[in-house]
Amino acid sequence: MTRLDHRLVDHLIVGAGFGGLCAAIKLDEDGERDYVVVEKGGDVGGTWRDNTYPGAACDVPSQLYSFSFAPNPDWSMSYSPQPEIQAYLQRVAKDHGVLDRFVFDTLVADAAWDEDTQRWIVRTEGPSGEATYAARTLIAGPGALSEPRLPEIAGIEDFQGEIFHSARWDHDVDLAGKRVAVIGTGASAIQIVPEVQRTLQATGGHLDVYQRTAPWVIPRNEHHYTPLQKAAFRHVPGLQRLARTAVYWGREAYVPAFTWKPALAAPAKRSALKNIEKGISDPELRAKVTPSYEIGCKRILISNAYYPALDADNCDLVTDPIEKVTGDAIVTRDGTERPVDVLIVATGFYTTDLPIAHRLRGRGGRLLADRFAETGMAAYKGSTIPEFPNLFFVVGPNTGLGHSSMVFIIESQVRYIRDALRTMRTNDYATVEPTERAFADWNADLQARMASTVWSSGGCSSWYLDEHGRNTTLWPRTTYVFRKLLSTFDVRSYRVTATRIETPADTTPDNQENVNA
Repeated sequence: MTRLDHRLVDHLIVGAGFGGLCAAIKLDEDGERDYVVVEKGGDVGGTWRDNTYPGAACDVPSQLYSFSFAPNPDWSMSYSPQPEIQAYLQRVAKDHGVLDRFVFDTLVADAAWDEDTQRWIVRTEGPSGEATYAARTLIAGPGALSEPRLPEIAGIEDFQGEIFHSARWDHDVDLAGKRVAVIGTGASAIQIVPEVQRTLQATGGHLDVYQRTAPWVIPRNEHHYTPLQKAAFRHVPGLQRLARTAVYWGREAYVPAFTWKPALAAPAKRSALKNIEKGISDPELRAKVTPSYEIGCKRILISNAYYPALDADNCDLVTDPIEKVTGDAIVTRDGTERPVDVLIVATGFYTTDLPIAHRLRGRGGRLLADRFAETGMAAYKGSTIPEFPNLFFVVGPNTGLGHSSMVFIIESQVRYIRDALRTMRTNDYATVEPTERAFADWNADLQARMASTVWSSGGCSSWYLDEHGRNTTLWPRTTYVFRKLLSTFDVRSYRVTATRIETPADTTPDNQENVNA
């Protein structure tokens, strides 16, 4: 395939969630306007476009879960519901004038680094068929919580009722009067369960909630913003930024309890235990929902309604392991068979096995997934990977948080990418690729720090860990340290190559200068 077969672009961005949208806006501000954003869905939003289940909301305060460069004075409450976040992202995209370079309903089928042209050759599939791009850089922001994971339960494919994942909610299914089962007790489930329980209680239906591991759930200290507060955010200079700063530092105060001294989380643990006591009257049920591991080992959840829903007469919490699913029931290991009309699967996402890694081939043709299989899912500064020149991740390995807003991480990584692109322009570099030594040193330090965290020593098994028990998901330090470490592009940690200057007398691929730095 020759260059003429491709659409040439400087940058191809994958994903139109917070990460991809931030990258597009900031590249545009820098004058890097020759880019295309490829999005598999039909709109911007990512997680907040896809997760439309009843009760969907953010568990990070609204003031922090938004772009620093696009404050929203009109949040209705301190923890925003999904429709407001989606509307916010749509508005930000429109206001910044970048949507003309977004291609929706289009999947990246595969992407391969071409050494001759020093570009990523990216094949996409969309409503108009296949298209191929030749991009100088590939910026991957597919999202860590974007590909739903279905449970591996015997017989689930034979279920004859309605079945769907929480992230693919089927709004055409009427739950009224039905026997509904929810599998999972994670962040989505604790928002879904109260909404479904109330619907079923009003219509004579019943809810079974299947719990493998009890989560720690603290109260949701919700605040509804008054018209006066919204007006103040809009018209008083600096007020909303001050509110955001206060929330940020309040969240950073949680870090020591996660990373080196779990005993500091004692107040949160007392709050969670009191939440159980307040929400559940039955002592046996209280015992079932009380976790046996350190708080923080798994994601800490927030809800005022989850425990009262479990305590309701029309709801049963099932803690016996699921043995199998039949055409119309769930059978647990103790032999109990519970009839089901609608099965809602809230079993999380592929977080330690990024689906996009199975579609990216670096120098030499090796799949990123194969490299991850050898080294574990890992990147340099959560952003770049040896063997994959000019590939930048937004929300890459070990950038997740257990305490604060991923938007802060996203903006930090996009700042790093912008500086990388400026460095490439200024020095006429064709490629940048982290050295194996920089990569190894960064990840060795990460895993050494991880050993003292509650995620490693808290006595639980979580989606933070890969099949080898390594935490490849979370960042084990403060977010301001992360931002400082990514404040400038450290070119000395990279292998770089100079751009070939082609003339009529010399246009061969071999005319390439190696300028390691």
